[in-house]
Amino acid sequence: QFTPDLLPADITGMRIFQPDTHSFSFIPGPVFSNILLADEINRATPRTQSALLECMEETQVTDGGETRILVPPFFVIATQNPVETQGTFMLPEAQLDRFMMKLSMAVPTLDQTAEIMERIQLQHPIESLHAVTDKEALLQAIGEVKKVYLSHELFLYIASLCKAAQNPELVKLGPSPRAAIAVMRTSQAYAYLHGRNYVIPDDVKAVFLPVIHHRMILRGSSSEERISAFLTECMDKVPVPTEDRL
Repeated sequence: QFTPDLLPADITGMRIFQPDTHSFSFIPGPVFSNILLADEINRATPRTQSALLECMEETQVTDGGETRILVPPFFVIATQNPVETQGTFMLPEAQLDRFMMKLSMAVPTLDQTAEIMERIQLQHPIESLHAVTDKEALLQAIGEVKKVYLSHELFLYIASLCKAAQNPELVKLGPSPRAAIAVMRTSQAYAYLHGRNYVIPDDVKAVFLPVIHHRMILRGSSSEERISAFLTECMDKVPVPTEDRL
């Protein structure tokens, strides 16, 4: 749970002096796990948020001159409360760029609200949760996703989409090379989940908005709707590779 009084060492770990041995020993923090859930990450101070920069990019923690590797698979899930802004700190662009995608939850519909109440009436669903996979199977899937084929034309298509989203007249901050790599990886995963070992342009289009949206700062207003409209326009303008060019 991210709070304003959280310190960087509370995430990465800290060295504790051991009186019996007259030496320091490293106590790993919660980042030494396969899945790290940072709840309401924008409530922590920028100094604490920055503790995740090395973890999320290099998957390692450096403390006291010693580097400790985070065991794969490792990924971070973070939540933000978009309503309450008092006592929160906006994530810096460099950290936002390290998140592969941003997904927003809509307000539940009437039927969905009724279903929520029905499911929780007798027992909370969390009490009956069970694992749907294990570490070995997940690592195997990650390896298989990396082998999903992309043609040279699709690499150029992804690069062209990102280039279009860097329009200097309208954009203050656009997608970085890290963003282009994220589009590639998510396109591979999207194709893999749909039973294919190759990527098609529709896969790229399906993931482009959630991967790029949170990395964009437009000149003037940067509202959610304006960014979405701009990125959609980019996809409409960039020529899609045809089948004979794939």
